[in-house]
Amino acid sequence: MAKIKLSNKTIELKDGSLIADACGEMGLPLSCHCGVCGVCVVEVLEGQENLEPVTDQEKVFGLTKNHRFACMCKIKKGEIKIKF
Repeated sequence: MAKIKLSNKTIELKDGSLIADACGEMGLPLSCHCGVCGVCVVEVLEGQENLEPVTDQEKVFGLTKNHRFACMCKIKKGEIKIKF
């Protein structure tokens, strides 16, 4: 099971899940769900190695491994800590 931490909340997800799956449960706003609007950008504070590589859409927006679209980024395994 993968884990995502935001402030004092921790959500468990299946390995390979979108970060957005947890963000919705944590009350974070999600809009387009396809990497166009930029509303769901999160900062990855810890665990970048547990994420899938940066997508082409994220690269177009100039995002790096530390800033990702929750709607496009998948957690492979392990634990990450994010800031919204």
